[in-house]
Amino acid sequence: MPQPFTGLHGATSRRRFLGGALASVAAMGVFPALSTGAAGAPPPPDGIGTAGRRTLIKGGHVLSQDAQIGDLTGDVLIEGRRIVAIARSIDAPDAAVIDAMGRIVTPGFIDTHHHQFETALRSFLPNGVLFADPAREGEPTYEADILHSFSKVYRPEDIHIAQLFAGLSQLDAGVTTVLDVSQVHRSPAHSDALIEGLAAAGRRAVFGYFESYGDNSAYPTDARRLRDAFFASDDQLLTMLMGGEIYVSGIDPLDLWKIGRDLDLPIGLHAVGYPPVREVFEKLIPHFTDRHLFIHMTEMPDTVWRGVRDAGAHVSLSVPIEMQMRHGMPPIQKAIDMGLAPSLSSDVEVTMTADFFTQMRSTITLQRALANQLTFDADATDVPRLLTAKDVLGFATINGAKALGLDRKTGSLTPGKEADVILLDATALNVAPLNNAPGAVVTLMERSNVETVLVAGQVRKWKGALLGHDIPALRDRITASRDHLFGAVGREIPLYR
Repeated sequence: MPQPFTGLHGATSRRRFLGGALASVAAMGVFPALSTGAAGAPPPPDGIGTAGRRTLIKGGHVLSQDAQIGDLTGDVLIEGRRIVAIARSIDAPDAAVIDAMGRIVTPGFIDTHHHQFETALRSFLPNGVLFADPAREGEPTYEADILHSFSKVYRPEDIHIAQLFAGLSQLDAGVTTVLDVSQVHRSPAHSDALIEGLAAAGRRAVFGYFESYGDNSAYPTDARRLRDAFFASDDQLLTMLMGGEIYVSGIDPLDLWKIGRDLDLPIGLHAVGYPPVREVFEKLIPHFTDRHLFIHMTEMPDTVWRGVRDAGAHVSLSVPIEMQMRHGMPPIQKAIDMGLAPSLSSDVEVTMTADFFTQMRSTITLQRALANQLTFDADATDVPRLLTAKDVLGFATINGAKALGLDRKTGSLTPGKEADVILLDATALNVAPLNNAPGAVVTLMERSNVETVLVAGQVRKWKGALLGHDIPALRDRITASRDHLFGAVGREIPLYR
């Protein structure tokens, strides 16, 4: 039977939540180990991630993403939730040891744009596009099928399990941080359930407060209550971002951006440059700041790109989705030409996987395909530099942290930062023998190579298995949610179509 959802309705429930799930996340409490790892591997050493406990990740191939530290074969020393040292050899006889021989050690991947509320609808639109095109009648579209249909029938319990299941799935694939863009704030209770689900996954997350449909939606005025209730402390895994779309009917985007500024929140918005949209963005250029995150930036004119660059704003690219769903050609080369350092994001699982190996491979393959093609053009005089695997790994880690304003905490293996660390198995059948560490991560690996995952020093995945969650029971819950959603919109599950 699906596990019941215990909602967060009313002040008493919210206080109980703040004293429970979110507070335990902030304090970095240990999840119970319901699994001991793959093939009966012993559990991780006791107390990893707790205050004063030292952990030594020993003998790994460290890709630090810190220019001062560089890459080396050696050790990473963690005390509590923070990295304290990285060197070729560290003597720490009091530390618990994680053997990293034959493993690549990197910062966890950072997803800067993911609509996690859609988890129960995975692969529902494998052939879908973003908006309808009059020249192609009958195509399934994200706008009609998701935003104007399914998003209107979500219950708080559907949002909760979607967030939890998505978070665990990405943790399993080494994604330790996410910006969740969930457009299902149909009521304050829906928003509360969403935040509880984010916290329950036990990873770093930015709660993106974006627009929604529904008569009881309190967007955007509920932003202050949510900020004060759940995000008053900066010393926790969860933070908040204000959605500042230009597409929300009846709301001036500058009013949304003012809310973000007043609450000291970063601002995120989708930037898909169909002709009427470009004009709006051009008018908004004087209001861009270094706390803006622009998602997609497809088909945007140079004036907007220069505005983003000059403001010190950030860009998130969802390359597989942009190619698949007709957002326009992913502007990876434009971002590079403009001197911008893009981050990567998975976008929507209704159409494409959210694992970051897919995001990295799509990005490097597309850029190199476009640049390589120019070498066949006799008139090409300025052929772009080819992206390297090391470049793209930076997009997936430190660039993501900078885009979310979290680079003081995560994104690189740097002493003083929190220990968001993944160990990737380079002895596996699909990788060995290891000849190039960043190349193996970007061009060879997939989620089965993600062996161990730490978030702020806490072990979330160990020796190939997630810890602390009953996955079969959660699978029952997400399946029950899927059944409710399809029933509520009166549609059949398109299993073979």
